[in-house]
Amino acid sequence: MANDVVALSALVGGPLLDSSGGRLGQIQDVVARLDLSDALPPVVGLKARIGGRELFVPVARIEQFGPDLARTSTTKLNLAQFESRSGEVLLRRDLLHRRVINVATARLVTAGEVRLVRDGALWRVAGIESGFGTRFRRLLPRGLRGSGEPQGERDQDQFVPWHEIELFVAHVPTSRLKLAPRRLARLHPAQIADLVEAASHAEGEEIMAAVGHDKELEADVFEELDDEHQVEFLRERTDEEVAAVLSRMASDDAADLLLEIEQERRLPVLNLLPQGKQAKIRRLLGHNPSTAGGMMNPDFVSVAADETVATALRRVRASALRGQLLSTVCLVDGAGQLVGTVALTELVCADPDGSLSSLLEEEAQTPTVGPEADLPEVARLMTDYNLIAMPVVDADGRPVGMIAVDDVLEMVLPEEWRRRSAGARQ
Repeated sequence: MANDVVALSALVGGPLLDSSGGRLGQIQDVVARLDLSDALPPVVGLKARIGGRELFVPVARIEQFGPDLARTSTTKLNLAQFESRSGEVLLRRDLLHRRVINVATARLVTAGEVRLVRDGALWRVAGIESGFGTRFRRLLPRGLRGSGEPQGERDQDQFVPWHEIELFVAHVPTSRLKLAPRRLARLHPAQIADLVEAASHAEGEEIMAAVGHDKELEADVFEELDDEHQVEFLRERTDEEVAAVLSRMASDDAADLLLEIEQERRLPVLNLLPQGKQAKIRRLLGHNPSTAGGMMNPDFVSVAADETVATALRRVRASALRGQLLSTVCLVDGAGQLVGTVALTELVCADPDGSLSSLLEEEAQTPTVGPEADLPEVARLMTDYNLIAMPVVDADGRPVGMIAVDDVLEMVLPEEWRRRSAGARQ
């Protein structure tokens, strides 16, 4: 075998020869086996048309593999009718010209070519090539395409190794194959949401099914999806399944999503939520979405001002909140009224045995808003004070929620700027 790298397109459609050079038939596809390891998928055989029948040629019977033909090790073959088997894919049918997920760049790319590489006595799927150059070469006559080895630096840049690829497999007639969640779990929820929004409905369903193995990640992805896709992927779920997703989402995001589903389903879904979550969402639904009360998250960290710094840090560590909502801790007096806020960075640097009240500056005023404050007022205050998060207080001065800066940005950014799906395509 002279070549260590072979392009799938240079092999498929070529002749299948016997050991003496006589033509047996035509190569129709290359069969590879997928598994859960990170090893490159091994080629297990060829699908060939011989004498008007579609037959399977085991790789063990192949003496020469590509680039433009395959040669068997014998002149006599006793071959079985080809049948798709569980765990196997046909590279031309299931991968070539189809979109895959490039996990390294969090983009959808089209497999314009599939590169096969020799590994000792085995042949394996090394990865794919994408881009205009790859597609153009496939239009050339077979003799001008080359063996599929790298054609210079441009093609090197377009090569995506297998370990950076997730393959869509819903169309593969082997029920055991599923889009694996392992590599997707490395991506940020916003990147996964970008992929879902750029994908077809069937591809998006595969992605959501994969991340569904991690319920917290699934909820995070739903929070990042635009309204249209949130509804699209909840429409076919039962009320119980929708409630399960909402129960894991941040309360403010869950309230927004509840308003997007069909009106007749809202109350049944709401009634299926845990009592605590239900109460928070009902309070949020009582406010205009563009006011502080509609934007706030009712979950925040609150500590008595006469407690120690160590107590506040323990409260932060025990909280299920993340990100910006943990960046600011509310300090309250005995009546539950807000007396000030302290940044998490200040707590980390302060004496653990020191009093929280000692961190408050006597003349500094904590910026707050009431639930009815409008978006411009909220945005102005957070900008003037360089705030990551700001408390919302009721008429008695008690904190009732926290507005994070990303909630404000989501409201003020133009709709076309928030749609990221085009960036996930290639």
